[in-house]
Amino acid sequence: MLDRERIIAKLNDKTAEVLVFDTVGSTNDVAKELCKDGRQHLVVANAQTNGRGRQGKSFFSPEGSGLYFSITVNTDKPDFSFTGVTCAAAVACTRAIEKLTALRPQIKWVNDIYVDNKKVCGILVQAVTENGRITRLIIGIGVNVSTSDFPEEIKNIAGSLGNSVDRSILTAEIVNNILELLKQEPCLYIGEYKSKSNVLGREIIYIKDGIRHHATAVDIDGAGGLVVEEGKDKITLTSGEISLRFPL
Repeated sequence: MLDRERIIAKLNDKTAEVLVFDTVGSTNDVAKELCKDGRQHLVVANAQTNGRGRQGKSFFSPEGSGLYFSITVNTDKPDFSFTGVTCAAAVACTRAIEKLTALRPQIKWVNDIYVDNKKVCGILVQAVTENGRITRLIIGIGVNVSTSDFPEEIKNIAGSLGNSVDRSILTAEIVNNILELLKQEPCLYIGEYKSKSNVLGREIIYIKDGIRHHATAVDIDGAGGLVVEEGKDKITLTSGEISLRFPL
């Protein structure tokens, strides 16, 4: 079971108000609403009825077998990038998984964590604005911890960490890592992000301005952008979704 007191005990930074719910629509939505009081929040749920991923996709969030949480962070760096923050969250998740399990997670640019060629974790970063200025970010994390019964449409691509992972401890480990990494410049953790990539050297598909492109992923730059080769051209993708031309 998720245990609020155990989460708090394991957090290095006790600043955030920690709220644990049985079921919510979306932890990101709850966190966004709570942002209005000006405090930092960590919203954790045992289940979501409207879990979301990037590009408007849904995130399967069944009761009791997954970890779903959102942490709000201030944006005191005027030059921050969503890509850099997402990369930090991805590295934070892989470090926590490596610490608590014998698994070796990999990262599919920009926001998915894979184990044994199956997606086990997704990340969604959203902005909170006031008077047209971004004041906070909400970092949402969804992890398939022991989930085994997936819907038909994702059962061949989704996986989980295993039954032995304590969700309360995993929450604190990921949050600790995120807050520590966000104090650093992206160049200090992008190397680790790059070393765990499962897309470099592979043929990918991306869509830009409604046009489908075939390219090869060749590098990840210092800000987390994906460098691809398309014919004789090199292009850096800083947002959007990619798919592997040939599945893992």
